[in-house]
Amino acid sequence: MSRKEDTMDTDMRMRLEGKWDQTKGRIKEAWGDLTDDDLDRTQGKWDQVVGVIKEKTGESADTIEDRLKALLN
Repeated sequence: MSRKEDTMDTDMRMRLEGKWDQTKGRIKEAWGDLTDDDLDRTQGKWDQVVGVIKEKTGESADTIEDRLKALLN
């Protein structure tokens, strides 16, 4: 991973965690199988959000991260 990609990932993580309440609704719209309880237990932490979505949907982590990045832009 290049330094630019690493910086971008860090920025996305901070954006997710910093605006969790606003972002949570957008994530629920994108992944309709998720419940408030699913998302609340992640506490807005990027890796945990990816893990919960992967657990519920079976999508790959890369696919989930790409979709999350698109939601945050």
